[in-house]
Amino acid sequence: MDRLLGGTFTNVSFVDARRLIGALGFEELRVKGSHHVYGRAGIAEQLNLQDRSGQAKPYQLRQLVALIRQYDLRIEDDR
Repeated sequence: MDRLLGGTFTNVSFVDARRLIGALGFEELRVKGSHHVYGRAGIAEQLNLQDRSGQAKPYQLRQLVALIRQYDLRIEDDR
């Protein structure tokens, strides 16, 4: 997450992006083709994430960071 918050949006693995989204409390709502759509209670916006050759699309990661900052999201602890 530190890389993303620091402004590095390239070379982020799609799998790592999905893990981060899950750790932030988002749930996968649906998958249609290459589009994975996520939502979280209390957040009106939904996130769309696509796999492009194993990498997450940079503009979608920018949208994720905007939501992290807007809602002051933190990684959830499973304890």
